[in-house]
Amino acid sequence: MGLFEKLGFGLKKTKDGIFNSITKSIISSPLTDELYDDLLEQLILADVGYEVSEYLCEELRREARKQKAKSGEDVVKIFQNIVVDLLSTDKEFDLSGSPAVILIIGVNGVGKTTSIGKLANYYKSQGKKVLLAAGDTFRAAAASQLNQWAERSGVDIVMHAEGADPASVIFEAVEKGKNQGYDIVICDTAGRLHNKKNLMAELGKISRVIRKASDTASVETLLVLEAITGQNAIFQAKEFISAAEATGIILTKLDGTAKGGSVISIKKKLGIPVRFVGVGEGVDDLLLFDPQSFAQTLFSLEDGE
Repeated sequence: MGLFEKLGFGLKKTKDGIFNSITKSIISSPLTDELYDDLLEQLILADVGYEVSEYLCEELRREARKQKAKSGEDVVKIFQNIVVDLLSTDKEFDLSGSPAVILIIGVNGVGKTTSIGKLANYYKSQGKKVLLAAGDTFRAAAASQLNQWAERSGVDIVMHAEGADPASVIFEAVEKGKNQGYDIVICDTAGRLHNKKNLMAELGKISRVIRKASDTASVETLLVLEAITGQNAIFQAKEFISAAEATGIILTKLDGTAKGGSVISIKKKLGIPVRFVGVGEGVDDLLLFDPQSFAQTLFSLEDGE
């Protein structure tokens, strides 16, 4: 199955739930206030959120008028381009460091460990030398679970005993990454600390030890969220972003929900891009997020419809 087909499979519930209906309505209905009101309602039902849904409808109204759209197909294309523009980012994912460090953050239970394993497999398949750091030393079995993913993905791992200082694990991994020529070091972090102050202190400490271990490291911080929680994921994300300065999102379990519309509002509300999406249980079911493919898949109709 190719990447486009995998994305289509991952978005099937979202498409079948709302977006096929949205596309059909735009194609078959005249551009009236009633259509825009109906579109607003359907976008909210797709878990895009009220504010972002209203923004999209106003942008569509303005652009359709500006471009003098003559058909429903023209309007769908305009809408698709609006979504692409909203989801796109000028900031490249920075893997330029020696090594490139990717910190993975998020609450327990959202697929953090699984995402790390899949991310390791993704970069290993590109010929990168990958090292994992089992920095979640507070949760029982976290390191052993990550070790299983390391074995499955065929990459190396640094781990200490349960209860060890997470920063020391990550320091050792980054130092090893620099000294032994690893391209990428992917670091797990604790999914739950007692309060926001503790979280900020711990992540701040980790950032300092990375720089100490390698002054040539680049750092990206990816927040793992569940697509299945929809708009609730955004509330959860705001806490982590303010505490950890996340630079991107991994959105998991996109294949298990009709709330894929939340992808659209994440970028608009949080100001950071979705970098990867999980569309299945397989080791290769983590996809690099592409706004063009995402929008094209959402607004395409099945053959015969």
